[in-house]
Amino acid sequence: MKALIVGGGPAGLMAAEVLLKAGVSVDLYDAMPSLGRKFLLAGRGGLNLTHSEPLRAFLDRYGPETETVRPWLAALPPEAIRAWAADLGIETFVGTSGRVFPTDFKAAPLLRAWLTRLRGFGLRTHPRHRWTGQAEGTTLTFDTPTGPVSATGDAVLLALGGASWPHLGSDGAWTDFLPGPIAPLRPFNCGWQIDWSEVLKAKAGSPLKAVALSVGGQRVRGEIILTEYGLEGSALYALSHHLAPGVTLYLDLLPDHDEHQVIDKLAGRGSASLGSFLKKNFRLSPAALALLNEGPRAAGWDTPAALARRLKALPLTLGEPRPLAEAISSAGGVPFSGLTPNLMLLERPSWFVAGEMIDWAAPTGGYLLTACLASGVQAARGMLALISPRPPGLLNAPQY
Repeated sequence: MKALIVGGGPAGLMAAEVLLKAGVSVDLYDAMPSLGRKFLLAGRGGLNLTHSEPLRAFLDRYGPETETVRPWLAALPPEAIRAWAADLGIETFVGTSGRVFPTDFKAAPLLRAWLTRLRGFGLRTHPRHRWTGQAEGTTLTFDTPTGPVSATGDAVLLALGGASWPHLGSDGAWTDFLPGPIAPLRPFNCGWQIDWSEVLKAKAGSPLKAVALSVGGQRVRGEIILTEYGLEGSALYALSHHLAPGVTLYLDLLPDHDEHQVIDKLAGRGSASLGSFLKKNFRLSPAALALLNEGPRAAGWDTPAALARRLKALPLTLGEPRPLAEAISSAGGVPFSGLTPNLMLLERPSWFVAGEMIDWAAPTGGYLLTACLASGVQAARGMLALISPRPPGLLNAPQY
């Protein structure tokens, strides 16, 4: 039994692990000179492996695809990812935000340990092999530095990613090769444009910490960053399922104060300048003060009640998302209507897909990576059910 995997990111590598443990021979191909490049870059500021919140709340982060993604996460829930990392010798901890990180915050040691283990299981890796889109059954053709080569397996898994950060290998070229309808790839977990004044543009790069954003009945606490073009940041990404051009977000600059408390404090301002008073009593940063003053002032704007409303629900209307190449991740791809529950392409039997190639999306915070890993498990189990003579009870690896 032999499986071909195209794509050396988290989904492809996790699928390889399941297959190898079940006794399947695996050849993994990647267009880049080394594997896991996007994984490494995503972990540059601290590898967020998963999240510690209860599974019910965790599942809600997948928006309209919650029920479709549920079986993946049943196969590899967040606690299993922590156990899997520990089995690689990578200890993890839960941060104050509930996010789970390696104790050293780094992605490289985990990836090295993982690849060492997979190669010990017999994984054969083929870097600088770019799939040409050509295929005959389960025979694939690749361009390599020394010319075209072909490979044949009993089943194929494509784990080619979406189209964010294309310089790391996920360029979305596969959308021209697969049969059936494919939802256009679009930016997700991305910055959004807002038409700032020159005064606010001068604050580009300034973070607003411990704020809250609300839209569509959803409220998220976290951090946003003012940029020259608009906004980015973890609190914004967490609301990605609800964002679109023309949507108005409401920014709470004082999430630890209710509106009545703010009004009472403002009523005692006396003759102090507004900026000095807000800085002293609410510790507002210069960037927050500039944002508060953005746009025309309405009549009565600086009365205690009106100002409190603005401090607690500052409206921010979004323009366009930033380009797909800048996004942390992408949405769109192969629709679930074109797949079996085990992620096999209906129009191409023996071919499976995993990860960001599928039309689902999740915010940062560990949700995106968790589901990519879990989709690799789901696809590998589908491949095993197709090609392995072992009884179904042995197809449930990995177990940690």
